[in-house]
Amino acid sequence: MTQAIKRKTGLGRGLSALLENADQDNNGSQESNPLGSVSLVALSDIEANPFQPRTEFDEIALEELCQSIQVHGVIQPITVRKMGYDKYQLISGERRTRASLKAGLTQIPAFVRTANDQDMLEMALIENIQRSDLNAIDVAMSYKRLIEECSLNQDELGERVGKDRTTVNNYLRLLRLPEEIQLGIKQAKVSMGHARAMINMDSLQDQLELYQEIIENNLSVRDVEGLVKAKKSGPTDSFAINGTDWDPEIDRITEAFYKKLNAAVHLKSGSKGKGKIIISYKNKEDLERILSLI
Repeated sequence: MTQAIKRKTGLGRGLSALLENADQDNNGSQESNPLGSVSLVALSDIEANPFQPRTEFDEIALEELCQSIQVHGVIQPITVRKMGYDKYQLISGERRTRASLKAGLTQIPAFVRTANDQDMLEMALIENIQRSDLNAIDVAMSYKRLIEECSLNQDELGERVGKDRTTVNNYLRLLRLPEEIQLGIKQAKVSMGHARAMINMDSLQDQLELYQEIIENNLSVRDVEGLVKAKKSGPTDSFAINGTDWDPEIDRITEAFYKKLNAAVHLKSGSKGKGKIIISYKNKEDLERILSLI
């Protein structure tokens, strides 16, 4: 299959900047795939990137990309570094490489450049961060690796990825949450907004309990912010929600419910005075206990 190589500039400012001035070969020889160029490289000559930060690939999305490549070819080149004569190591584009192999291609368009190990890691991480479908925990882990393994501070990291220091710090704080909640973020059970609210809770146990409440009751980010505010302000483990504001009267009623039932109770009231009461229970036995009290 003949592939039409179309060079694009949509690699992102950080990665494209790192690709500049790559015009020196490892051994100075003149070869068919000069450094800094876009060339057709045999897939069999490319080895995996040992610094690849991405470990999970959606099989359905990979199959869709495979079908697209079979029809249109590889539109955006991958990036490789030259390891020797006809030997390359993948810097970025593992998903495109996997889909090309799946599509039966033997060659792939690639930017050919030279890079040391730290450059490899930094480029792979930055390219990974720029993916639109990346979950917040993977972004946070990539930020953490850039700081620790590439010796960057938060300001330097922000410059590399085009984010301000506050945004970088918000992602890094997610890694302080319990592993169960981090997994929930990766699986889209809760959003980054939910997670940022939970971080403000002092106890890991409180965070885990609130995490379960979010999933069981399909709470919004605004609801969770109200719960956290009530939790930090109130004397008991009961919570109250009243739109966007914490209402002391609603909190008093919620506390009365809590003392009566010894269970977390959520009150949600609307602008016209209507609302709902949500009573949480731990298991069937706890449900029977609450029912007997009611």
